[in-house]
Amino acid sequence: DPYWMAASAIDEALRNAVCVGGSIERMAVLDNFCWGNPNRPEQLGGLVRAALACYDMAKVFGTPFISGKDSLHNEYALGDKVLSIPPALLISAVGIVEDIRKTVTMDVKEEDNLIYILGTTAKEMGGSHYNKVNKVTGGSVPKVDPAASRARMVALSAAIDAGLVRSCHDCSEGGISVAIAEMCFAGDKGAVCDMAAIPVEGVLTDSELLFSESNGRFIIEVQPSRKSEFEKLFEGLPLSLAGNVTGAKMLTFKNSKGQKILNEKIGELRDAWTGRKSNHD
Repeated sequence: DPYWMAASAIDEALRNAVCVGGSIERMAVLDNFCWGNPNRPEQLGGLVRAALACYDMAKVFGTPFISGKDSLHNEYALGDKVLSIPPALLISAVGIVEDIRKTVTMDVKEEDNLIYILGTTAKEMGGSHYNKVNKVTGGSVPKVDPAASRARMVALSAAIDAGLVRSCHDCSEGGISVAIAEMCFAGDKGAVCDMAAIPVEGVLTDSELLFSESNGRFIIEVQPSRKSEFEKLFEGLPLSLAGNVTGAKMLTFKNSKGQKILNEKIGELRDAWTGRKSNHD
């Protein structure tokens, strides 16, 4: 559904900006529509649905569209058959950072620091990278609750402004497991996570917990000494202490029984992620 595609693009763009220190209170967005021929009813219908999502999301997030562009009529003929490109919406988010010294990067910083997950994970595997790799079709695509997502962004911005966040990364393509792995790649460290501590909606399988691409989620690194101060800012929000940074360059996810569902060397995961073989410990 182009509605949820557009809504997801907006949520992800805003999350990326908030992760580095931007405030949702002072943020704007731009749109870039890449679409087929709007003279075709099915193309125009999808375009209208995407535009409705832009309106709905901008109103609740409080992020005005200040500019944008469109590229329509992207189609070609193959014999007697006319094919359109898959409709896509690129969203850019821009905002104000009051103090550049308070910006945050995604690389994990120190051993024994705490890893928090902010936001709930649902059974939303439709269109996921996991399904693509495993050639699975169907399933529910990620939805967006802009009011809930905005509340998390406001709290996260307050935590960053207070200097409580050592690193932060939005959770998108690949899900929680890939987001944490990327943080470990960047910081050249490992992590151990408790899958039972991940905030969820409904009952999820191990694969869904690790790879669902639900919107509105963040991975946050916090020093143990700031634990209480940090958690106070998120009262009433789906925040969970789910793991910690380690010096051992391994990424480990344990289930509720303590079994290691995922236990891989960071170097080997990085090779898979980059598609290049490298020399590592």
